[in-house]
Amino acid sequence: MTRALDLLVVGDVNPDIVVADPDPQPLFGQAERIVDTIRLTIGGSSTIAACAAARLGLRVALVGAVGDDALGRLTLDAVAARGVDVSGCRVVQGVPTGASVILAGAEDRAILTATGAIGELRASDVPEALVRRARHVHAGSFFLQPRLAAGLPGLFGAARSAGATTSLDPNFDPDGRWDAGLAAVLAETDVLLPNGGEALALAGVDDPVRAARVLAGRGGGSMTVAIKLGPDGAVGVRGEGDPVDVVAPAVDVVDAIGAGDAFDAGFLAAWLDERPLDACLRLAVACGALSTRALGGVDGQATRDEAEALAGPLAAR
Repeated sequence: MTRALDLLVVGDVNPDIVVADPDPQPLFGQAERIVDTIRLTIGGSSTIAACAAARLGLRVALVGAVGDDALGRLTLDAVAARGVDVSGCRVVQGVPTGASVILAGAEDRAILTATGAIGELRASDVPEALVRRARHVHAGSFFLQPRLAAGLPGLFGAARSAGATTSLDPNFDPDGRWDAGLAAVLAETDVLLPNGGEALALAGVDDPVRAARVLAGRGGGSMTVAIKLGPDGAVGVRGEGDPVDVVAPAVDVVDAIGAGDAFDAGFLAAWLDERPLDACLRLAVACGALSTRALGGVDGQATRDEAEALAGPLAAR
């Protein structure tokens, strides 16, 4: 059956206020510092992944929640301008749009997030018609959205019953518990996409390959786990198969915000083409690397031709 959507993304929709400087630390005591750059841009792991997928040529819809305010309208308009269908997004009255302030330094970054309407999203807000139209359903920022998390197993189960596949990027857990009902959704997940630190915390081990194996087992033995390792590339395991390790290309990094979300988009684009795991990882790593060439999560995102050209020579270790 032909589907009208390649990818339905469910999750956090918000702007990022990026403060970029070699040392972006604020000085309290009502002191004012001059920094290199402050930029308002598209944020939210799920939303950045949706934009990256649309940039790769996929037909993408996004469902999330924003407030009835200027930040919400600005964000939805900016996302729609990148070719993503935002008609399923919910506007919440009386709650402000969530937002993140990212202090991006030369070697590291810190993130301050006010969840606002991000936490208001529920699985029941996702239109059934969109689920039936999608080849794949992806969710991000699991731990930031407890209302969504509670219904995500049912949403993923319904998507799979309708013939779609599913994926989850758990992202960081601000509470540090790394549980909160994750087991139930992993049972309905085809692809898990954590970064290295998240994978180690979720699996309770100290090695990415071991973490991939442990997490794949929690998906009933058939789940694919792709772990993002930044400049060290990526490692993946499909079910009980052997691990695949892909190197990262050498790139001049301007900013790594959203690189993991671009990785997600690249992996899912190859996954939907039914490519083998190593090819999925190569395209994902290429997309993540290319996204670092501009400040913020979306401005450096790759076209399909750019990503394929960089992915081709990448080697598996």
